[in-house]
Amino acid sequence: MYIFFICLFLLLLLAPARQAQAATYSFLDVMASIAGPGGSFSLRGANAEEGITVEPTGDKNIMTIGADGAAMHSLRADESGTVTIRLLKTSTINAQLQQMYNLQTQSSATHGQNTISLKNIYSGDDITCTECAFASEPASAYATEGGFVEWSFHAGHIKKILGTGGTSVR
Repeated sequence: MYIFFICLFLLLLLAPARQAQAATYSFLDVMASIAGPGGSFSLRGANAEEGITVEPTGDKNIMTIGADGAAMHSLRADESGTVTIRLLKTSTINAQLQQMYNLQTQSSATHGQNTISLKNIYSGDDITCTECAFASEPASAYATEGGFVEWSFHAGHIKKILGTGGTSVR
């Protein structure tokens, strides 16, 4: 019995020390694309430092407090949100999105049919936004510095799976 504990102690003592893997993030690992009437292409290329944001429209829960102080929670079926894509002014993707915007805002037959997909290949994050419509045409600014162009979409449904944070390459 003592020999077992001595062997176990020696194994633990002589075993190489494990170092914790540092958590890392890089926008280079993020793949983004749009598909809809008038085009299907990657949204990677000359992205502004502010990148891409996916934000829910509202709360998933509504809490109502009764006269006696009791709480009632109401789960909303709302899966909608806003997707904002920020590109450098010089990005060729701006022209592609402008062509899609021009086509899709001519008729309700082509409006609100985009799918925007984002995937972080390192962490495993996977976001799919469907029934996306251009919220508005972006502002055009001309100044000393080029800045960025901000494209906003209203998404009817956002399905999100957050990964493990980058413990292995997928």
